[in-house]
Amino acid sequence: MTPVTPVRPTVRLHGHLDRPAELTVAQLRDLPARRVEAGFDCRTAGERRHGYEGPALLDVLRSARPRIDFSGRKQRLRFLLSVVGADGHRAVVSWAEIDPDFGGQEILLATSVDGAPLDAAGPQLVVPDDHCGARYVSAVTAVWLGPLGDPSRPAA
Repeated sequence: MTPVTPVRPTVRLHGHLDRPAELTVAQLRDLPARRVEAGFDCRTAGERRHGYEGPALLDVLRSARPRIDFSGRKQRLRFLLSVVGADGHRAVVSWAEIDPDFGGQEILLATSVDGAPLDAAGPQLVVPDDHCGARYVSAVTAVWLGPLGDPSRPAA
C-alpha cells in the first residue's frame, strides 16, 4: 500500500492581480506577521476572545501585485475582496478597509489561533474591528480582488 501524503490546504489569490498565486499556510507564515487580540460575538457560542497571528491581508495581496491605480485615491474605492472558506462561507471586504490611506484596518489571514498552527485547517480571515463574528472565515480557500460593477447598469 502506498502511503498517502497529506494535502495541505492552499489559498488561491485571483482576480485583478499581476501575480495570482496559490499559497499554503507555511508560505503565508513567510510574510511579515502581525498579532491581534480580538473579541467577537458568536451567534451560537456567545462572546469569544482569541489571539491571532498571521500576515495582514494587505501584505498578502501586495505580494500578488494588485492591478489598481494607486496614483490617486478615488479609483481604489471601487475594489472589493471576496473571501471564501472551505465550507462555502463568504465574506466581502472593501479595499478601502485595508488601505492605509482610508480605514487601514489590521485584517489578517491568521496562520495560528491562540498559538495553535492552522497548517492542516487553512488560514482564517480575522476582522478585529467587527463586533459580530460573521466575517471571520475559517479554512480560507480563495481571495478574489476585483472592481465593483456599475450599479446604475442592469445586470446581464
